[in-house]
Amino acid sequence: MKLEGAKALSAALLIAFFGLAGCQQGGVRADMEDDTGSLGTTAKKGTGDVYVRLAVVYMQQGKLGVALQNIKKGIAADPNNGEGHNVMAIIYNRLGEKGLAEKHFKQSKRLQPRNPYTLNAYGGFLCSEKRFKEADEQFKSALKNPLYKTPEVALTNAGICARRAKDLDVAEAYLRRALQHNNRFSVALLNMARISHESGDMQAARDFIKRYHKVAKFTAQSLWLAIQIETKLGNKDAVASHIMQLRGSFPDSTEVKLLRDSLK
Repeated sequence: MKLEGAKALSAALLIAFFGLAGCQQGGVRADMEDDTGSLGTTAKKGTGDVYVRLAVVYMQQGKLGVALQNIKKGIAADPNNGEGHNVMAIIYNRLGEKGLAEKHFKQSKRLQPRNPYTLNAYGGFLCSEKRFKEADEQFKSALKNPLYKTPEVALTNAGICARRAKDLDVAEAYLRRALQHNNRFSVALLNMARISHESGDMQAARDFIKRYHKVAKFTAQSLWLAIQIETKLGNKDAVASHIMQLRGSFPDSTEVKLLRDSLK
Protein backbone atom coordinates (compact mmCIF):
# COMPACT_ATOMS: atom_id res chain seq x y z
CA MET A 1 0.00 0.00 0.00
CA LYS A 2 3.01 2.27 -0.10
CA LEU A 3 2.67 5.37 -2.30
CA GLU A 4 5.05 8.20 -3.03
CA GLY A 5 3.93 11.24 -1.06
CA ALA A 6 3.56 13.71 -3.93
CA LYS A 7 1.73 11.34 -6.28
CA ALA A 8 -0.62 10.05 -3.62
CA LEU A 9 -1.45 13.49 -2.34
CA SER A 10 -1.93 14.96 -5.81
CA ALA A 11 -4.51 12.23 -6.36
CA ALA A 12 -6.14 13.16 -3.08
CA LEU A 13 -6.41 16.74 -4.31
CA LEU A 14 -8.34 15.64 -7.37
CA ILE A 15 -10.63 13.53 -5.24
CA ALA A 16 -11.15 16.32 -2.74
CA PHE A 17 -12.28 19.02 -5.13
CA PHE A 18 -13.52 17.24 -8.22
CA GLY A 19 -15.70 15.18 -6.02
CA LEU A 20 -17.12 18.74 -5.68
CA ALA A 21 -14.75 18.17 -7.71
CA GLY A 22 -8.76 18.42 -5.07
CA CYS A 23 -3.15 17.68 -0.28
CA GLN A 24 0.75 17.84 0.42
CA GLN A 25 3.85 18.36 2.60
CA GLY A 26 5.24 20.14 5.63
CA GLY A 27 7.77 22.07 7.64
CA VAL A 28 7.64 25.63 8.99
CA ARG A 29 9.02 28.15 6.49
CA ALA A 30 9.82 31.80 6.74
CA ASP A 31 8.00 33.80 4.07
CA MET A 32 11.22 35.09 2.52
CA GLU A 33 13.05 31.77 2.52
CA ASP A 34 13.67 30.33 -0.94
CA ASP A 35 11.83 27.02 -0.82
CA THR A 36 10.72 26.98 -4.46
CA GLY A 37 12.93 24.02 -5.30
CA SER A 38 10.94 21.77 -2.99
CA LEU A 39 7.50 23.06 -4.01
CA GLY A 40 7.30 24.74 -0.63
CA THR A 41 7.60 21.43 1.21
CA THR A 42 10.20 19.55 3.16
CA ALA A 43 11.03 15.86 2.86
CA LYS A 44 10.08 13.72 5.84
CA LYS A 45 11.09 10.25 6.89
CA GLY A 46 9.30 9.10 9.95
CA THR A 47 6.34 7.39 11.53
CA GLY A 48 4.14 10.43 11.00
CA ASP A 49 4.67 10.40 7.25
CA VAL A 50 3.89 6.68 7.04
CA TYR A 51 0.53 7.26 8.71
CA VAL A 52 -0.19 10.18 6.38
CA ARG A 53 0.34 8.04 3.30
CA LEU A 54 -1.80 5.27 4.76
CA ALA A 55 -4.56 7.79 5.46
CA VAL A 56 -4.48 8.91 1.81
CA VAL A 57 -4.83 5.31 0.62
CA TYR A 58 -7.80 4.67 2.90
CA MET A 59 -9.37 7.98 1.90
CA GLN A 60 -9.11 7.03 -1.77
CA GLN A 61 -10.88 3.78 -0.92
CA GLY A 62 -13.68 5.67 0.80
CA LYS A 63 -12.76 4.29 4.25
CA LEU A 64 -12.93 7.64 6.01
CA GLY A 65 -13.08 6.23 9.55
CA VAL A 66 -9.86 4.28 9.11
CA ALA A 67 -8.26 7.21 7.27
CA LEU A 68 -9.10 9.51 10.17
CA GLN A 69 -7.60 7.09 12.69
CA ASN A 70 -4.36 6.96 10.73
CA ILE A 71 -4.07 10.69 10.15
CA LYS A 72 -4.61 11.37 13.85
CA LYS A 73 -1.73 9.01 14.62
CA GLY A 74 0.40 10.76 12.02
CA ILE A 75 -0.18 14.22 13.46
CA ALA A 76 0.32 12.93 17.00
CA ALA A 77 3.72 11.60 15.89
CA ASP A 78 4.58 14.84 14.05
CA PRO A 79 2.40 17.88 14.92
CA ASN A 80 4.31 20.01 12.38
CA ASN A 81 3.52 17.73 9.45
CA GLY A 82 1.82 20.15 7.05
CA GLU A 83 0.89 17.34 4.69
CA GLY A 84 -0.86 15.57 7.54
CA HIS A 85 -2.91 18.62 8.47
CA ASN A 86 -3.98 18.98 4.85
CA VAL A 87 -5.12 15.36 4.64
CA MET A 88 -6.94 15.71 7.96
CA ALA A 89 -8.69 18.83 6.64
CA ILE A 90 -9.87 16.99 3.54
CA ILE A 91 -11.15 14.06 5.63
CA TYR A 92 -13.00 16.33 8.04
CA ASN A 93 -14.52 18.20 5.12
CA ARG A 94 -15.83 14.94 3.69
CA LEU A 95 -17.29 14.11 7.07
CA GLY A 96 -19.10 17.45 7.16
CA GLU A 97 -16.96 18.87 9.97
CA LYS A 98 -16.42 22.24 8.29
CA GLY A 99 -14.95 24.05 11.30
CA LEU A 100 -12.36 21.35 11.94
CA ALA A 101 -11.59 21.16 8.24
CA GLU A 102 -10.80 24.86 8.00
CA LYS A 103 -8.73 24.74 11.20
CA HIS A 104 -6.46 22.11 9.68
CA PHE A 105 -6.35 23.77 6.25
CA LYS A 106 -5.08 26.92 7.94
CA GLN A 107 -2.54 24.97 9.98
CA SER A 108 -1.31 23.21 6.86
CA LYS A 109 -0.98 26.52 5.04
CA ARG A 110 0.93 28.02 7.98
CA LEU A 111 3.37 25.12 7.90
CA GLN A 112 3.79 25.10 4.10
CA PRO A 113 2.71 28.49 2.72
CA ARG A 114 4.09 27.93 -0.78
CA ASN A 115 2.87 24.41 -1.38
CA PRO A 116 0.55 24.57 -4.43
CA TYR A 117 -1.23 21.33 -3.53
CA THR A 118 -2.17 22.68 -0.12
CA LEU A 119 -3.27 26.03 -1.56
CA ASN A 120 -5.34 24.30 -4.24
CA ALA A 121 -7.08 22.06 -1.70
CA TYR A 122 -7.86 25.00 0.58
CA GLY A 123 -9.20 26.92 -2.41
CA GLY A 124 -11.51 24.04 -3.21
CA PHE A 125 -12.82 24.04 0.34
CA LEU A 126 -13.44 27.80 0.30
CA CYS A 127 -15.27 27.53 -3.01
CA SER A 128 -17.52 24.80 -1.65
CA GLU A 129 -18.39 27.25 1.13
CA LYS A 130 -19.23 29.91 -1.50
CA ARG A 131 -16.32 32.08 -0.37
CA PHE A 132 -15.43 32.67 -3.98
CA LYS A 133 -13.01 35.60 -3.68
CA GLU A 134 -10.97 33.87 -0.95
CA ALA A 135 -10.92 30.68 -3.01
CA ASP A 136 -9.64 32.50 -6.07
CA GLU A 137 -6.79 33.97 -4.01
CA GLN A 138 -5.69 30.46 -2.99
CA PHE A 139 -5.76 29.18 -6.57
CA LYS A 140 -3.73 32.16 -7.76
CA SER A 141 -1.20 31.58 -4.98
CA ALA A 142 -0.88 27.92 -5.99
CA LEU A 143 -0.17 28.95 -9.57
CA LYS A 144 2.69 31.24 -8.55
CA ASN A 145 4.96 28.29 -7.79
CA PRO A 146 6.91 27.67 -11.04
CA LEU A 147 7.56 24.04 -10.14
CA TYR A 148 3.90 23.13 -9.73
CA LYS A 149 3.62 20.04 -11.94
CA THR A 150 -0.13 20.08 -12.51
CA PRO A 151 -1.24 23.72 -12.85
CA GLU A 152 -4.17 22.54 -14.95
CA VAL A 153 -5.74 21.22 -11.73
CA ALA A 154 -5.71 24.57 -9.91
CA LEU A 155 -6.72 26.38 -13.12
CA THR A 156 -9.66 24.03 -13.60
CA ASN A 157 -10.70 24.37 -9.98
CA ALA A 158 -10.53 28.14 -10.34
CA GLY A 159 -12.68 27.89 -13.47
CA ILE A 160 -15.26 25.69 -11.76
CA CYS A 161 -15.36 28.11 -8.85
CA ALA A 162 -15.83 31.13 -11.14
CA ARG A 163 -18.67 29.32 -12.88
CA ARG A 164 -20.32 28.73 -9.51
CA ALA A 165 -19.92 32.43 -8.85
CA LYS A 166 -21.80 33.07 -12.15
CA ASP A 167 -18.75 34.68 -13.79
CA LEU A 168 -18.64 32.71 -17.02
CA ASP A 169 -16.04 34.89 -18.73
CA VAL A 170 -13.52 34.38 -15.93
CA ALA A 171 -14.41 30.69 -15.74
CA GLU A 172 -13.79 30.24 -19.45
CA ALA A 173 -10.46 32.06 -19.27
CA TYR A 174 -9.24 29.78 -16.47
CA LEU A 175 -10.39 26.63 -18.24
CA ARG A 176 -8.76 27.60 -21.52
CA ARG A 177 -5.50 28.15 -19.65
CA ALA A 178 -5.90 24.70 -18.09
CA LEU A 179 -6.30 23.16 -21.53
CA GLN A 180 -3.20 24.96 -22.75
CA HIS A 181 -1.27 23.02 -20.11
CA ASN A 182 -3.08 19.73 -20.80
CA ASN A 183 -5.48 19.60 -23.74
CA ARG A 184 -6.76 16.18 -22.65
CA PHE A 185 -7.68 17.16 -19.10
CA SER A 186 -11.19 15.74 -18.92
CA VAL A 187 -12.55 17.89 -16.10
CA ALA A 188 -11.63 21.08 -17.95
CA LEU A 189 -13.16 19.76 -21.19
CA LEU A 190 -16.43 18.86 -19.50
CA ASN A 191 -16.70 22.24 -17.82
CA MET A 192 -15.90 24.05 -21.07
CA ALA A 193 -18.76 22.10 -22.66
CA ARG A 194 -21.05 23.23 -19.84
CA ILE A 195 -20.01 26.88 -20.14
CA SER A 196 -20.35 26.86 -23.93
CA HIS A 197 -23.82 25.36 -23.55
CA GLU A 198 -24.82 27.96 -20.97
CA SER A 199 -23.43 30.73 -23.17
CA GLY A 200 -25.42 29.52 -26.16
CA ASP A 201 -22.46 28.41 -28.29
CA MET A 202 -23.77 24.96 -29.17
CA GLN A 203 -21.13 24.14 -31.77
CA ALA A 204 -18.34 24.78 -29.29
CA ALA A 205 -20.26 22.83 -26.65
CA ARG A 206 -20.52 19.88 -29.06
CA ASP A 207 -16.79 20.03 -29.81
CA PHE A 208 -15.85 20.06 -26.12
CA ILE A 209 -18.21 17.25 -25.12
CA LYS A 210 -16.88 15.12 -27.98
CA ARG A 211 -13.31 15.79 -26.86
CA TYR A 212 -14.33 14.86 -23.33
CA HIS A 213 -15.83 11.56 -24.44
CA LYS A 214 -12.61 10.70 -26.28
CA VAL A 215 -10.54 10.87 -23.07
CA ALA A 216 -13.01 9.93 -20.32
CA LYS A 217 -15.75 7.39 -19.67
CA PHE A 218 -19.32 8.30 -20.42
CA THR A 219 -21.24 9.42 -17.36
CA ALA A 220 -24.91 10.14 -16.81
CA GLN A 221 -24.02 13.82 -16.50
CA SER A 222 -21.98 13.98 -19.70
CA LEU A 223 -24.62 12.09 -21.69
CA TRP A 224 -27.40 14.33 -20.44
CA LEU A 225 -25.36 17.39 -21.42
CA ALA A 226 -24.72 15.86 -24.86
CA ILE A 227 -28.47 15.23 -25.28
CA GLN A 228 -29.25 18.86 -24.48
CA ILE A 229 -26.57 20.12 -26.88
CA GLU A 230 -27.60 17.89 -29.77
CA THR A 231 -31.27 18.70 -29.20
CA LYS A 232 -30.55 22.39 -29.63
CA LEU A 233 -28.48 21.63 -32.73
CA GLY A 234 -31.33 19.58 -34.18
CA ASN A 235 -29.33 16.36 -34.55
CA LYS A 236 -32.07 13.80 -33.90
CA ASP A 237 -29.87 10.76 -34.60
CA ALA A 238 -27.26 11.84 -32.04
CA VAL A 239 -29.99 12.62 -29.51
CA ALA A 240 -31.54 9.17 -29.96
CA SER A 241 -28.16 7.49 -29.63
CA HIS A 242 -27.28 9.35 -26.43
CA ILE A 243 -30.73 8.68 -24.95
CA MET A 244 -30.34 4.96 -25.60
CA GLN A 245 -26.92 4.95 -23.95
CA LEU A 246 -28.13 6.98 -20.95
CA ARG A 247 -31.10 4.69 -20.35
CA GLY A 248 -29.06 1.55 -20.89
CA SER A 249 -26.04 2.45 -18.78
CA PHE A 250 -27.58 4.62 -16.06
CA PRO A 251 -31.24 3.58 -15.72
CA ASP A 252 -31.60 4.78 -12.12
CA SER A 253 -29.79 8.09 -12.52
CA THR A 254 -31.16 11.54 -11.83
CA GLU A 255 -30.48 12.33 -15.48
CA VAL A 256 -32.88 9.65 -16.68
CA LYS A 257 -35.56 11.24 -14.50
CA LEU A 258 -34.72 14.63 -16.03
CA LEU A 259 -35.03 13.05 -19.46
CA ARG A 260 -38.45 11.61 -18.65
CA ASP A 261 -39.63 14.98 -17.33
CA SER A 262 -38.37 16.74 -20.46
CA LEU A 263 -40.31 14.37 -22.72
CA LYS A 264 -43.66 14.82 -20.95
